[in-house]
Amino acid sequence: MTTPLPRFQTFDDPSHAKGPERIEALRAALREIRADGFVVPRADEHQSEYVPANAERLAWLTGFTGSAGLAVVLADEAALFVDGRYTLQAPEQVDTGIITVVPLVETTPEAWLGAHLKPGQTLAYDPWLHTPDGVARLERAAIKAGASLRAVPDNLVDAVWAGRPRPPAGRVAAHPDDLAGETRSDKLDRIRAALAEGGIDTLVISDPHNLAWTFNLRGSDIAHTPLALGYALVPREGRAALYLTSPQIDADLRAALEPLADLRPRSAFDADLAGLCTGAARVRIDAATAAAALKDRIEAADGVADVGADPVTAMKAVKNPAEIAGTRAAHHRDGLAVTRFLAWLDRAAPEGVSEIAAVEALEDFRKEGGLLRDVSFPTISGSGPNGAIVHYRVTRATDRTAQPGELFLIDSGAQYADGTTDITRTVAIGTPTDAMRDRFTRVLKGHIAIARAVFPEGTTGAQIDAFARMSLWEAGLDYDHGTGHGVGAFLSVHEGPQRIAKTGTVALKPGMILSNEPGYYRSHAYGIRIENLILVEARTIPGGDRTMLGFETLTLAPIDRRLIDPAVLGARDAAWLDAYHARVREALSPDLDGPTRDWLEAATRPLGAV
Repeated sequence: MTTPLPRFQTFDDPSHAKGPERIEALRAALREIRADGFVVPRADEHQSEYVPANAERLAWLTGFTGSAGLAVVLADEAALFVDGRYTLQAPEQVDTGIITVVPLVETTPEAWLGAHLKPGQTLAYDPWLHTPDGVARLERAAIKAGASLRAVPDNLVDAVWAGRPRPPAGRVAAHPDDLAGETRSDKLDRIRAALAEGGIDTLVISDPHNLAWTFNLRGSDIAHTPLALGYALVPREGRAALYLTSPQIDADLRAALEPLADLRPRSAFDADLAGLCTGAARVRIDAATAAAALKDRIEAADGVADVGADPVTAMKAVKNPAEIAGTRAAHHRDGLAVTRFLAWLDRAAPEGVSEIAAVEALEDFRKEGGLLRDVSFPTISGSGPNGAIVHYRVTRATDRTAQPGELFLIDSGAQYADGTTDITRTVAIGTPTDAMRDRFTRVLKGHIAIARAVFPEGTTGAQIDAFARMSLWEAGLDYDHGTGHGVGAFLSVHEGPQRIAKTGTVALKPGMILSNEPGYYRSHAYGIRIENLILVEARTIPGGDRTMLGFETLTLAPIDRRLIDPAVLGARDAAWLDAYHARVREALSPDLDGPTRDWLEAATRPLGAV
């Protein structure tokens, strides 16, 4: 009997909420320290999107399992703040009798606190879970209400969380230079040059993604993202020091690091940081990921806490030729797996396909392709009404079988040794309605508008976000998430600072990788999203007098022709889709088995063909 391979995903309900008892336990802890409220963000000390199990405080306390959110618990009321991705999910997961779900588009936590804190009250917070700017916002809200803000040395949720998981301590290994495309020494030289230019004495690297990139290492402390938790200190002059939570550092990595950096235990970090602050040294901490506690420690040691951008973030965002080559190879491998899956789904759908069965089948196809290290996030596999939940995660309790006349949305990605992928396809199960085809086509038009965009150097993601929404806006429709996020090279599937969104203020540069994923969601009915990854590249425009940029589409997989209304799509967009499908067919067909090749041939026929 063959033993099945272990799976990267499980389908148990991750919610841990036990109703009012955990909220009441937290309130008892507040009374013990004579405070009136506590702020519980979904965060760890690195402001990670995906946090280790021991940092899932928000999920443990409230039951909400989304990747972003914040709760405020006061003596007589509690609120959970979520963005547009989670306005459907959150009310289904929390006890709304004791926790009010507040969409951020309606009220910010600071505005809510200003209205609900009473004069003389004290709001407590954990300084390791908030950035300096986040603390400043909380303080302004408290002052507005006549209340005060107090940092507590020990997290109050931890104090009442019986059976809290231990911190992770996964293996840390070297990332090969031929895949990284740049040596550790060269990267450190670039970082030191940036510090010198900015008049910075020391850089604190608090973002594990930047830690992994700088030192060409990959870890296993976080599910689905190859990160090692820890910090680094990079002085403008002298040796760097690396502080990893895990002691499991492989011999190759240790040998590679020893000429460049001291390997120190995490417990030595605070004292070493203080030692670099003497003489009013200017110490840069990252505004996006550094904890307010770091600022406090620098200032207590007479240093100057320079809160700004970690220069590594911008360096990491622009992929070098080796990273781009690896990403293209990963997308070819992933395109084969996704195409095999889509062909399987088409064959299996008439007999009934459950959401979990789809996740498991896609994972199996990816494993067969080789070099798979993990999925890049828990697969969003939503049929019918579950597809309308933007970040839906199927569990055994919510699993359903797709029915004829429904849409099936599957958003997934992979972590390969040479690159990270993220792709969404929406598929018709049976015959779609005219309304479904209209909405799908409008989403597709927005996707094509981004893919085809040409724009001058210096353009930000915010300036092109509207391209993806125009066709939806014309019909009085929209979606409540960004159009695109940055993507790493065998790192995080969500990488900054680049993004295509109303808040995307960073200029796009050649070598940046982003997603292109407009959508439409009809609550309790269906969801539509079409996502490819795109690479920013230079473009030459004959007769032009500006430096221009555009996008190369990296993802290779067919888009469901059955959901397209040619009259809505129009000839120009149809030509783009036909050319894309011809490219997919040419790239993937030689490596597919006969039946799948035949399926792909039919799935990528020109729109005008029968």
